[in-house]
This record gives sequence, C-alpha cells and structure tokens, in this order.
Amino acid sequence: MYVRAKCHGVLWVYGDVLPGAVEVMNRFKEMGKKIFFCTNNSTKTRKELLVKSHNMGFNITEEEVISTAHSLAAYLKNRNFNKKVFVIGSEGITKELDAVGIDHTKVGPEHMPGSLQQYLSNHFKLDDNIGAVVVGFDEYFSFPKMTKAASYLNNPECLFIATNTDERFPMPNMVVPGTGSFVRAIETCAERKATVIGKPNVAICEHLIKDGTIVPERTLMIGDRCNTDILLGYNCGFQTMLVGTGIHQLNDVDSWKASDDPELHKLLPDVYLPKLGDLLPYM
Repeated sequence: MYVRAKCHGVLWVYGDVLPGAVEVMNRFKEMGKKIFFCTNNSTKTRKELLVKSHNMGFNITEEEVISTAHSLAAYLKNRNFNKKVFVIGSEGITKELDAVGIDHTKVGPEHMPGSLQQYLSNHFKLDDNIGAVVVGFDEYFSFPKMTKAASYLNNPECLFIATNTDERFPMPNMVVPGTGSFVRAIETCAERKATVIGKPNVAICEHLIKDGTIVPERTLMIGDRCNTDILLGYNCGFQTMLVGTGIHQLNDVDSWKASDDPELHKLLPDVYLPKLGDLLPYM
C-alpha cells in the first residue's frame, strides 16, 4: 500500500505538528508502507521541507517529498527549456530552478513608484529572453508584476505555468489570499489559462505512476481540502481520506453528497476522520 499525505492541515499547521500525525506516518513506514508528503506549497524547496519534517520527528526521505516548486522545475527541465523564467513567487521556486540550471528573474517586492503613467513611461521594461511566466505564492504580488506577466504572455510562445490554484487560507478573524487568487488575476488580464502543476492535477505525481513507483489502486490520499487533495485522489484513481484539521469539514461533504452536480461528487472522500491521529488505535 502507498500513502500520500498533504502536509499543512494534515500533518502540521505552520510550525505546529498535529496530534498523532508523527506517530501515524512513522507507523505506516514501520508496517512497510511507502509514504509521500505531497504539498502545493511552493515557498520551500524539497530539502527545506525535508528538514522541517525531520525536525518534527517524521521518518521520511527527500525522494518521498513531492512539492510544486520541485515539480515545476522538473517540468521545465524535461521540456529542455533554455530561456529565462519570469517568476511571481518566492525563493522556493528560484532555488529549485537554480538546481536544474534554469535562469530566472529575482523575487521580492516590485513597487510602482508614482502614478501608473509615470511607471509605464519611466520604469516599465521587459526582458527579451523571457520564455515562461511562473506563478506561485507571492506575498509581494503587485500591479507591476501582473502587468509584466500579462505582457510576456501576450507572446503565445511564452509558457504560462502555475504551481497551484488554492484559493485562500482561512485564519482566525481573517482570510489570506492563496496562489489561485494571483493566478486567476493574471489569467484574466493575459486572456490565457495557466498549466497547473499542483494538486488536483495529475501532473504532480504522473511520473511516479508511469514508472510504477505508485500503484493507484493501492494508494490512499489523505488531505484536508477536497477540491485539491481529494480531487487529486479522484483524478488519479486513489482511495481518499479527509481529515477535519484544515479547510473542509464533514458538513461540506454532506452538502456535496446531497447535490445533483456530478462535479461536486468528485470531491467526496471515501473516509473521514476528525484528525489523522485518530487512525493510530487501528494500526
């Protein structure tokens, strides 16, 4: 059996490990199961996610970490991409691009000095060597970045790639926009759709299925967000488990189950648990 687990919301929340998560995942490995940590978080490299996992006590290797930043770098490398990438995102993406020898723009703040007219007249400049626009989570997302992205994408030969389309991160008393918010904004002004690497798209683990590392009918996908994690399981033919420590809850599942919309039925998990640690007594 193969176990794929989302990280944030299933194994940990920011820097805090969720109760019982370490014990359950390590027990899977002791039982001889192959496990993978699969995340749409593009702000960290695989190595950084591995260090975080080890510090929390998880017994896992770098090859068992699947991240969108690493997957998009591999995607470009496999296409023999030899131009420059315009990155809207963080160093998790640029470090993974560096690792495969792909040139890219810098990340960080890009402010618009003065008015829009002043910016376009005196500061706006495009790089002739850009061959791809990549969009990940960017806490410095701005009007200048969106303007440049759409301008590059006006060239139909320029690739348009998104790490994921997670809409938002609900937190106490606030909502933090997710990568999907940035992707949709650029899709609108560029009048193009992005190729999405992360969950729920099969691209994030297709290579593991093709080479036989993962056997879909013997794989369990564990997640907290149904339109990414559980839908990935549906798209890949995995069994699915929803845990209630993140985005979606059992009442969401009940409402989708009562719907006549077949697309909503794809979001229904096979199993629900309040938290991953609840599985431990049955192992």
